[in-house]
Amino acid sequence: MMGRRRGGVVRGVARTAAVAGTASAVSGRVHHRQNEKWAAENQEAYAQQQQAAYDQGVADAAPPPPPPPAADDADDNIAQLERLAKLKEQGILTDDEFAAEKAKILAG
Repeated sequence: MMGRRRGGVVRGVARTAAVAGTASAVSGRVHHRQNEKWAAENQEAYAQQQQAAYDQGVADAAPPPPPPPAADDADDNIAQLERLAKLKEQGILTDDEFAAEKAKILAG
């Protein structure tokens, strides 16, 4: 009969457990570092998207309204509208012509 070494199986199991434990720990650290790296990249990409959206929103903003007409312009517009109204009353201008000319005057 051949002699067996005692504890051979136990030593083999212990060695396998040590190797597996080390591999698991290394794998966990690598996974953790990759997650941190990807999170930083995602944060940077998100910040760039937010900045682009903000820039686009600023570009799409409506221009400021025009300043109100000066008093002289308002008086001139009123005089023109009164002349148009007289022409319409006299039958020289149709309703459509009056409305078109009035829109031109009011648009400035």
